[in-house]
Amino acid sequence: MQRLTSVFGLLFCGFAAGADRPNVILIVTDDQGYGDMSCHGNPWLKTPSLDRLAAEGAQLEDYHVDPVCTPTRAALMTGRYSSRVGAWAVTEGRQLLSADEATMADLFAGVGYRTGMFGKWHLGDTWPYAPRFRGFQNVVRHLAGGIDEIGNPIGNDYFDDTYYRNGKPEKILGYCTDVFFAECERMISEPSEQPFFVYLPLNAMHGPHTVAEKYSVPFRAEGHSENRSKFFGQIINFDENLGRLLDLLESRKVADETIVIFMGDNGTAEGANGRFPDDGHNAGMRGKKGSVYEGGHRVACFVRWPARLQAGRKIHALTSCRDWLPTLIDWCNLDAVNLKRFDGQSLAPLLEGTVDDWPDRTMFVERQSDRPALEASVKGRGQYPHYAMLSEKWRMVDGEIYDIDNDPGQSTDLSAQHPNVVADMRSKYEEYFADVFADDVDYERFQIGVAEENPTRLTVRDWHPTDGNVIWKQEQLGDDLLEINGFWAVNVVRAGRYQVRLSRFPTDAPAPMGATNARIRIGDIDAAQSINSDDTSVLFDVELPAGNALLQSWLSDDRTSTRRGAYFADIQLMEKLDQPR
Repeated sequence: MQRLTSVFGLLFCGFAAGADRPNVILIVTDDQGYGDMSCHGNPWLKTPSLDRLAAEGAQLEDYHVDPVCTPTRAALMTGRYSSRVGAWAVTEGRQLLSADEATMADLFAGVGYRTGMFGKWHLGDTWPYAPRFRGFQNVVRHLAGGIDEIGNPIGNDYFDDTYYRNGKPEKILGYCTDVFFAECERMISEPSEQPFFVYLPLNAMHGPHTVAEKYSVPFRAEGHSENRSKFFGQIINFDENLGRLLDLLESRKVADETIVIFMGDNGTAEGANGRFPDDGHNAGMRGKKGSVYEGGHRVACFVRWPARLQAGRKIHALTSCRDWLPTLIDWCNLDAVNLKRFDGQSLAPLLEGTVDDWPDRTMFVERQSDRPALEASVKGRGQYPHYAMLSEKWRMVDGEIYDIDNDPGQSTDLSAQHPNVVADMRSKYEEYFADVFADDVDYERFQIGVAEENPTRLTVRDWHPTDGNVIWKQEQLGDDLLEINGFWAVNVVRAGRYQVRLSRFPTDAPAPMGATNARIRIGDIDAAQSINSDDTSVLFDVELPAGNALLQSWLSDDRTSTRRGAYFADIQLMEKLDQPR
């Protein structure tokens, strides 16, 4: 991890907090599409606070993210394509943001900002990936990709849940969105001479669409489905919280010196189905969450900074979430010396209206899979992932092309009429793909045997699958029909004697594993033992050398021929045998 140390050394040298630096609040909602607000024409939703933010700030009308949450968050934090920084899927160990990447929070902390993150991180839960190791000094969050998903405490259901405050579990009363806004408001209300940077990535409106009845009942009465009613209700709850936050900035007289940025992380989850224009409201776009058509990645983005930006401006140039870090470097005078090159560019001149001509840009959007498919693509043996290439005029989607100005709904594929455009765009995509994976490593690895976190917990979400797929819902843990397996990519930082506890169920809800044999393989070590079917866990003592390894386990039952991997592995360094690697 020497490169990680060098990144932080660069960021924290030359500390100096300037009084002219504005505060920043960066708000990201989960699964809220461009059309899921009244200012974008939704006929059922009334979102006065979002409408207010849009009216009082600038609106980016051709703003793009990735089709699912982790890649967008990775790109936002680094200003670089998610494929370049290791976090380009939501599970399978591909949600880990490379430890060698500097984050937005690193840069803010490096010049004296107070930094806070409240909500959904989804870029790794262990050292060195978790937000408290990535520049955030004040963190309250859930783990994994959702509050109720595997890795979080059993019983989390959006109300009165257990979160993690700077790594320590804490039960906090209230609805999740209310909790995260309250933490944000508490931080910005603290007396301090330092400016603040708050990252507020909410888990709402992610499913399950759970919200107090008072928010969903009006939509159900209008005839909307149960899911859509709850989804809309989550948006109304968010909008109320946003209004209180904006009012707080006004009452504390810091609104003029605070940059407020709002954006979605991908297309809508429930506001439209993405296929039929009369199903919901998708602002005329094709596709929804997960799609590389426009509705999967073009989202709302508003920025308000009364001291500098003209209210009510609509900007139609092609922009993306990768642009925010270089923009904030300009606006907040952050130290960007020796950073890796950005894939975004500063929007400051565009937002401030100081340029007449904005250059045409080319961007790429992908829906990635696990590594074997990518290796096949690079070597010409398989297909590229689902992708879109964006220019000011054209959208290429998996070889189809659309004139986005004249066909915003992407209904007419023009590839047959414009073969030269297809060939040119395809060539550029292939160049991009080779470039972002030019320095790629096989895996971002879980680091075990470190002082910062011992033991380290791995879950089934983090498998690289070998049999079947990963699971992420708590109820799937008890599904006896599932026979799935995979391996964890790890780096043993320090040689030593380790204890590995394998289990099928988490420690806060232990249950029999239903197995009579347990086996573990890590690197060159392969060990097995007999167990009782009512055992809730099994321990292995192993002596591990420092270095990279793959860890896999098997739980089998002689009586039923059932065979699956252990869903949880808790790995603890018991005795050091060597210096850290």
